[in-house]
Amino acid sequence: MRCANCNAEISLSPGERIGFRDCCDSCDADLHSCLHCAHHDPLIYNECRESSADRVSERERANRCEWFSPGDARGGAGNQIREGALADLDSLFKK
Repeated sequence: MRCANCNAEISLSPGERIGFRDCCDSCDADLHSCLHCAHHDPLIYNECRESSADRVSERERANRCEWFSPGDARGGAGNQIREGALADLDSLFKK
């Protein structure tokens, strides 16, 4: 897992969970947040791939989402698609 705020590596043992109050050792960012979740994807409805999850307004703050699963803070597959599409547009318009 990586911190979405400072990109620090966060080691998790197999089966280890992130608690609701856990913070990054490097920058003190909340770890049990949408930005650190494997389901987070800013390009889809509700910014979450888990359709049963409740809406969270402050995605960088700690929350009590039952669907939380540690992710790598890279924004999901949708973010990679978006970056590729923007690069294609830049080359098309020679920006």
